[in-house]
Amino acid sequence: MLDPATWGLTQALIAFGLCAAVIAAAGTRITRVVDQLADRTGIGEAAAGAVLLGAATSLGGSVLSVTAAWNNHPELAVSNALGGIAVQTFFLAVADMVYRRANLEHAAASVPNLMQNGLLICLLAVIMLAPMLPDVTVLGVHPVTPVLFGFYIYGIYLVRLTSESPMWRPFQTRETREDVPDDTTAMPSMARLWGEFLTLMAILGVAGWTLEPSATTIAKETGLGLTAVGVLLTAISTSIPELVTSVAAVRRGALTLAVGGIIGGNAFDTLFTAASDIAYRKGSIYHAMSEDSRFWVALTLLMSGILVMGLIRREREGIGRIGAESMAILVLYIAGVLLMFY
Repeated sequence: MLDPATWGLTQALIAFGLCAAVIAAAGTRITRVVDQLADRTGIGEAAAGAVLLGAATSLGGSVLSVTAAWNNHPELAVSNALGGIAVQTFFLAVADMVYRRANLEHAAASVPNLMQNGLLICLLAVIMLAPMLPDVTVLGVHPVTPVLFGFYIYGIYLVRLTSESPMWRPFQTRETREDVPDDTTAMPSMARLWGEFLTLMAILGVAGWTLEPSATTIAKETGLGLTAVGVLLTAISTSIPELVTSVAAVRRGALTLAVGGIIGGNAFDTLFTAASDIAYRKGSIYHAMSEDSRFWVALTLLMSGILVMGLIRREREGIGRIGAESMAILVLYIAGVLLMFY
């Protein structure tokens, strides 16, 4: 049972379920810790959501993708990364349904969130262009990989810059919820918060590492294929923290953290592909992408563009309190899943 190479379908499903439960529990707890760190450090919910929460809740998925690439399963590595971005955008629309006071894109509109979404679109566009570029590598790494890392770091710098010195602000309405720090005197110490944050990150990383062999076995035993398993199983299971944390943040009134955590996590998830390219030793992982994976890049670009339009348009009330943009994201994701089977 302890050796993944000997697992059958039953053992793989049990391991998969246990890892998904651990990721959900640890990811849920880490939201409260990041919210408190945002107030303790003064970096704000948007930046904390982009960097701390986004990286922490995405760790399980990133470890899975890198492990899959190292084990010569590039389809699983890429589909897990790209499928995770799509499903997390879908989860943001679900969170919009939970927030009953107004459309979430209206209430949580902010310059950092717009910047993060712009960064995400640029990173996805680079990934989409990569397979069309010459299939060359330097020490087994495609030149697009360092570009992705550099673009992400510069983008996060711009997010922080616009958060500290915005050149414009969204119009304030009674439904707008600004990032107002909580009382830090009642919070745990900084050392305790950082210690808990790092511990939870380690748990998420180990769970993601264990998910890879179970996902590979499930794909082989069921005949679904690595792309389908990556998009539908591993991407969703490793993205459960984003769903739980975004809904929890919305219910606590931390709307900027909810939206920033999802969008920031999505931008961070694009680095799964870059890290997987480094781990993949048979050449450029971008040129090993299947047509299905490229489809999910294009679909996620469309969903992210619609989300930007929603944050700018800021519709107060849509269909049953869910905005038209969120409804479009829900429909697009469900349609994408159905198309995988046809």
